[in-house]
Amino acid sequence: MNYRFQNLLGAPYRGGNAVVSNNTLLISPIGNRISVTDLLKSETLTLPFQSSSNMSRIAASPDGVFLISVDDNGRCQFINLRRRAVLHRMQFKKPVSCIKFSPNGEFIAVGVGKLVEIWRSPGFKKEFFPFELVRTFANCNNKVTCVDWSPDSKYLLAGSKDLTVRLFSLKKVRGEVNSKSKPFMFLGHREAIVGAFFGVDKKTNAVDKVYTLSRDGAIFGWRYVDENLDEPESPGTPERMEVDGISDVKKRKNVDVDDERNGGFELHKGKWELAKKDFFMQAPAKLTACDYHKGLELVVVGFSSGVFGLYQMPDFVCIHLLSVSREKITTASFNELGNWLTFGCAKLGQLLVWEWKSESYILKQQGHYFDVNTIAYSPDSQLLATGADDNKIKVWNVSSGFCFVTFSEHTNAVTALHFMASNHCLLSASLDGTVRAWDLFRYRNFRTFTTPSSRQFVSLASDQSGEVICAGTLDSFEIFVWSMKTGRLLDVLSGHEGPVHGLMFSPTNAILASSSWDRTVRLWDVFDGKGSVETFPHTHDVLTVVYRPDGKQLACSTLDGQIHFWDPIDGLLMYTIEGRRDIAGGRLMTDRRTAANSNSGKCFTTLSYSADGNYILAGGSSRYICMYDVADQVLLRKFQITLNLSLDGVLDVLNSKNMTDAGPLNLIDDDNSDVDDGVDKQTRVNSSYDLPGSMQNRGRPIARTKCLRIAPTGRSWAAATTEGVLVYSMDDNFIFDPTDLDIDVTPEAIEAALGENQPSRALILSLRLNEDNLIKKCIVAVAPVDIKAVVASIPFKYLNRLIQTFAELLENCPHLEFILRWCQLSKCHGHSIQQNSRNLLPALKSLQKAITRLHQDLGDTCSSNEYMLRYLCSTTSKP
Repeated sequence: MNYRFQNLLGAPYRGGNAVVSNNTLLISPIGNRISVTDLLKSETLTLPFQSSSNMSRIAASPDGVFLISVDDNGRCQFINLRRRAVLHRMQFKKPVSCIKFSPNGEFIAVGVGKLVEIWRSPGFKKEFFPFELVRTFANCNNKVTCVDWSPDSKYLLAGSKDLTVRLFSLKKVRGEVNSKSKPFMFLGHREAIVGAFFGVDKKTNAVDKVYTLSRDGAIFGWRYVDENLDEPESPGTPERMEVDGISDVKKRKNVDVDDERNGGFELHKGKWELAKKDFFMQAPAKLTACDYHKGLELVVVGFSSGVFGLYQMPDFVCIHLLSVSREKITTASFNELGNWLTFGCAKLGQLLVWEWKSESYILKQQGHYFDVNTIAYSPDSQLLATGADDNKIKVWNVSSGFCFVTFSEHTNAVTALHFMASNHCLLSASLDGTVRAWDLFRYRNFRTFTTPSSRQFVSLASDQSGEVICAGTLDSFEIFVWSMKTGRLLDVLSGHEGPVHGLMFSPTNAILASSSWDRTVRLWDVFDGKGSVETFPHTHDVLTVVYRPDGKQLACSTLDGQIHFWDPIDGLLMYTIEGRRDIAGGRLMTDRRTAANSNSGKCFTTLSYSADGNYILAGGSSRYICMYDVADQVLLRKFQITLNLSLDGVLDVLNSKNMTDAGPLNLIDDDNSDVDDGVDKQTRVNSSYDLPGSMQNRGRPIARTKCLRIAPTGRSWAAATTEGVLVYSMDDNFIFDPTDLDIDVTPEAIEAALGENQPSRALILSLRLNEDNLIKKCIVAVAPVDIKAVVASIPFKYLNRLIQTFAELLENCPHLEFILRWCQLSKCHGHSIQQNSRNLLPALKSLQKAITRLHQDLGDTCSSNEYMLRYLCSTTSKP
């Protein structure tokens, strides 16, 4: 039960800016969390902490150690990226529009409203107030949109909505009153500034040019002019003319002399001239994202039409001009080497990494456009399939977090998914009236099951042999039965008087259980064709039904928030769990009643048994997921799926200050808001139950859980929530849980047994102590010839822990043949394993998952080196 958050699937990107650290780590915000993708290993993980609202801006330090993130409400987190820990937190007074580390990592520039604030970067040491405000520039007349540092970290460019780019000096100059030196202003743009960048001379690495880009697709190139040359003043800088007398000139000369000794210039007081004006010619599309690489002098730009361009500066030569999306590109950036481009489209959830020289994708991921309705684990727990309201099915690799195939043949929302026992066939049911079978080898739809007249399917099940497919309907209240081999409709089971939202075959026989809104659970004998065998009546609508893995118990949830447990053999009610108080919580902004008095959402819509059947997970229209012990009917643990205040239903008590006569303040549309500036909010419409054209809660997402599944190995579970698919895995690293502790069972005794060449005694002691590192050490210390004797001496009660260790070693240990010899437990303990298969099933499935994965990797390696192996075999000398 010691589960902790591991990863977030289904949404690679939700808005904000994506950055690349150390050339290979792609960091992107996902709602109120942060995802880190290793582009070389093709693995993605989500950091274990979350913010109180959606992330808007992130920035990584030049050395890749620190990460700073700011959410929509101005709350800041300073993160140690390698330790995945939050070091410091701070609150900005206004929303932050841009943030960037200085090249030397000492300062952080933050655009807060109209202000540009310079903060000293915190370090590893603990301080009472780690953030120190160094300077504040208040020269901008409108919201700051972008900042950029010079390579020496002495100067700063800030672009604003007032159509101006300003050049600030970080150094306080002598002789100026309160150090309020006026910045140089780059004028001439006709729309808001999107990007401003320093350009450097390749020989001297000194700043000699500036590029400014605006929303109308204009890019201006500015050149620095030496003051010693007699050239006319730069137009558009009237504030530079305010020099009163010779004394100021002398002061400025003194400063210039000091700076010449340091090898620099006073850039903000020098002369800048407009060298060149260029336009991207993408009207009516607006420029929405841009980045500049100083070393290669390349500019990448993204537009609201989904087009991006790559240009060589200063000659403005177009290298690439391509379309990657139909929606607005919200982030575009280079990596440090400049060979990879990163693009993000928030509305579609797209995240792309493109190598522009070879014109190939390094990464191409896209999440579901709408909420995920259903999920399914493959029998070996390596794959996770998701289906959503956007009519698409995606299959994810659980270990890497990547989606490797998307099926889009359905024409309406996908409501149910089911993996066949073969692990290579996936079934899906949809509201479009079809049930489809997908081949995960060839990635194609090889069979489609339909009905004589169109129906809307909301539930799906298959028997253990895979010969029969059953689907329940929303509109006709029937269950349709097809043959998997022929695709022919075999039978139609009638009897329910409401939508059939739950279907499941018994794991041990061919009995089908169905739950309906007509307040009944029915058992059907599909093969004998006898119709309904037994009916279990309830007092409220039944929302879902699941079998225990051994088939000897049935669980169903009802609309009054209760979970009923039935004995399907004797037809008796075994237990009842009252879960209304456990799942209650969260008040919607449109609710007229308090959370304590509201009845909405106080029921479980999805259930899932653990692999051994000892506990059950339950979730519904609430921010909580509850875990219950089945035998004792007690609540073991509550998981809160999100802390994101951007979602509705997270707070129990609402602030009355946000309530107006026209309704909640956050739900009132502001006509003056600039839609192109931010991310368009998705309208999450429940397409199956709401009236056509209705928009529940004005499109504001509500925190809820639509589907729960525990992996067959029992080591992890997944939940389809509003935030995406949350994956929780078991964490054994920090738990000391000895199974048979005694005064003589110590690490020293284990070391002594190993020193005395008693591997069997050392292994049993380590299993009694239940320390993971010691168990692995004792396993590796056994000689290959002694493995059989040591295995025979292990008591049966330690087999479960031993098998789990073998599964972990197979994933990480290089000694493949050695561990596989250990895995031949069936020769010594076969009868005991068969007698206690239910308790050992999760561990055995974990072992099967590890062996299958290794077999696939070795098979791929051997097939790619087939001819090399043939050559080596043919050249070996024959005896």
